[in-house]
Amino acid sequence: MKLHAAVEGAKHEIEVTRDGERLSARVDDRSYELEASEPEPNVYLLKHDGRIFEVFVSPQKSANDPYAIRVGTAELEITLTDPKRLRGTATEADAVGGKAEIRTAMPGKVVRILVAKGADVQKGDGVIVVEAMKMQNEMKSPKDGAIKEIRVVEGDTVSAGDILVVIE
Repeated sequence: MKLHAAVEGAKHEIEVTRDGERLSARVDDRSYELEASEPEPNVYLLKHDGRIFEVFVSPQKSANDPYAIRVGTAELEITLTDPKRLRGTATEADAVGGKAEIRTAMPGKVVRILVAKGADVQKGDGVIVVEAMKMQNEMKSPKDGAIKEIRVVEGDTVSAGDILVVIE
């Protein structure tokens, strides 16, 4: 798979090939042979040259948003584009009238719930705040809709991938 990546203003060409847990990656002119696993949703372990890197990837709120990536103490925002994909297509949440689930990207604690069950929200509205690794992250609605379920209360400890809020 060939992709274009924008990382902190720098553009890179990426090519990734996967064979089971084996991953071959080329970033610009550099090549990497990795072992990759996903022990939890949105948490990846990458093994390279005897070193293990734990990578947290926050889910995108919409197809045009960057990925929030954390490797060790480094935090990056990465925008990936597939050069083969046509531009101007609707995002999945816009194209589908079904439900959207707001999930955690990493373990943390629910600090604030910004909406009530039944409330109407617009795409991009803040819904819930989760603290993870000493940082508070406001999670936003990926679509216009109404809050169908709130599955947590303030103070709850959550695991990576837990569904916090359901929007229809």
